[in-house]
Amino acid sequence: MAGRIREDVITEIRERLPIEQVIGDYVALRPAGTGRYKGLCPFHDEKTPSFNVNTANSFWKCFGCGKGGDLISFVQEQAHLSFVETIEVLARKANVEVSYEQGGAAPRQQSSERQKLIEAHAAAASFYAEQLATPDAEIARRFLLDRGFDETAWARFGVGYAPDSWDALTLHLRGRGFNPETLFVGGLASQGQRGPIDRFRGRLIWPIRDPKGDVIGFGARRLKDDDRIEAKYINTSETPIYKKSQVLYGLDLAKADIAKSYKAVVVEGYTDVMACHLAGETTAVATCGTAFGVEHVQMLRRYLMDQDEFRGRVIFTFDGDAAGRKAAIKAFGDDQKFVGQTFVAVEPSGLDPCELRQQHGDLAVRDLIARHIPLAEFVIRSTLEHFDLELPEGRVQALAEAAPVVARLKDWALRDEYARRLAGWLGMDENAVLAQVRELAGVSPVATPEEQRRRRTPKPARPDARDPGLIVEREVLKFALQRPSLLGAEFDALDAVVFTAPAYAAVRTAVDKAGGTATAVAGAAWVTKVQEAAETDSVRDLVTELAVEMLQTTDDAEPRYATALVTRLEEMALTRQIEELKSKLQRLNPLEATTEYNRRFGELIVLEQRKKALRDSGIAGL
Repeated sequence: MAGRIREDVITEIRERLPIEQVIGDYVALRPAGTGRYKGLCPFHDEKTPSFNVNTANSFWKCFGCGKGGDLISFVQEQAHLSFVETIEVLARKANVEVSYEQGGAAPRQQSSERQKLIEAHAAAASFYAEQLATPDAEIARRFLLDRGFDETAWARFGVGYAPDSWDALTLHLRGRGFNPETLFVGGLASQGQRGPIDRFRGRLIWPIRDPKGDVIGFGARRLKDDDRIEAKYINTSETPIYKKSQVLYGLDLAKADIAKSYKAVVVEGYTDVMACHLAGETTAVATCGTAFGVEHVQMLRRYLMDQDEFRGRVIFTFDGDAAGRKAAIKAFGDDQKFVGQTFVAVEPSGLDPCELRQQHGDLAVRDLIARHIPLAEFVIRSTLEHFDLELPEGRVQALAEAAPVVARLKDWALRDEYARRLAGWLGMDENAVLAQVRELAGVSPVATPEEQRRRRTPKPARPDARDPGLIVEREVLKFALQRPSLLGAEFDALDAVVFTAPAYAAVRTAVDKAGGTATAVAGAAWVTKVQEAAETDSVRDLVTELAVEMLQTTDDAEPRYATALVTRLEEMALTRQIEELKSKLQRLNPLEATTEYNRRFGELIVLEQRKKALRDSGIAGL
């Protein structure tokens, strides 16, 4: 049995994989200064980016939820993997062979379950794609061609065909070394009366990929009218690697353009995604056998950079019938979890994007998306359609139904604006409608918009990080972790007592135990060394935080600024000592304790001179 993974394997993985590239598979990152990126944290729901990546030392930190670490801990946390599984995933990405301290590569049977499932799905996707070219797949090819998809499109989306056979895929995968248990767990096969049988038979197949591009499941469409055993569309069941509430079909292809354009188009099916992408709407995605929900919202927000600075747009496409309206209302509920605005594009003829492209071409698809209207307006107007607005009774009933919809809007400015629009659509008094909406929203009718905003603005989540009395201590430690050579022996000579915050003093001690800044070389290895020297998990977490947080200076000013910080820290410590010594002198009677008084007075003079020297250097005033 293999032992521990060799340290040089882990080192090589870190060297080959830029941390921003690895994290960028999961989170849309924006430049935030030299060697730094920011994005929306994937580990908690937030409106303003607090997730930071420092490429200089290959560490990340979320200043909202407090999580942080290196690229290995990120993938481990994000994908819910063990350490060994994480190394296997990253090693494959970095093209590094995993070897162990006892020697030799990890044998196939020791691969993690997740790795086996990923490999099995990749092999299955290749098998299905190859089968699409066989004579038996004529019905599948005809289905695609009839809908405007040629061979180039098949290859782009990896479309395939599941043979109308009980065990074609099962035999193929078993011949590739995969055991039946892996096929069962992965949802590729089920137990039949005479052994394992294929999950999908005689169907058109779409591989479903995670954001990194790994195949984790499949969607399958019925091709024969006499095949009534199962629904028209069936999908992979829940597996260790496939959770339908956490998957969006096409996201692996769309994520870059979503992040670039701050726009995502949500359609209803696999062929709709294909049609949109081929028509030039390359931000299209779709859910896989489930309604668009909260977890899908969170996934898109990470790529939309959905926040005040980047007003992301989400455009839903729905049919104009009752089912489409119901879906729009459901989406409107989830809309309140976005910061960016949501819209709806409805084709009056009832055609979906695939049908629209097939009948009217690519331009018609782009026009459909371009004609989007605010989802809030669509839902409100749909609500009003149920009432006769020519009658007073109808208008009153319509207001009773529509006012709660307007009150649910998260943005107070939009809420008031739609309240005014609602009054106009109903032909009712604007102030009366506005007052009713505000009351339903739990806001005083007389409260000003600014007062409403102030009431809803949360207090800073991490006030200690901005404590003006601790800024110098924090900045010095950030330099010690990020630019240790700029502090050198001067920092090492500092006593831990100069740090008034116990947590900062603990980090100072960890730096000392790690060997000090005089000989340290900036990078991930140095930060890791300090973490290992820390006494508690909370101190290790703080080390990560300080290693990632941006320095409050420009690159060319760093050397001068670093020296100034150390000097300022000394000066502040001297000031505290002087104040304490003055207090003691005031409590002494010079006539009764002459010796002690003179000694302390002499100490005071020395301290004052030292402080003056620091001031005269022209640095302590920072």
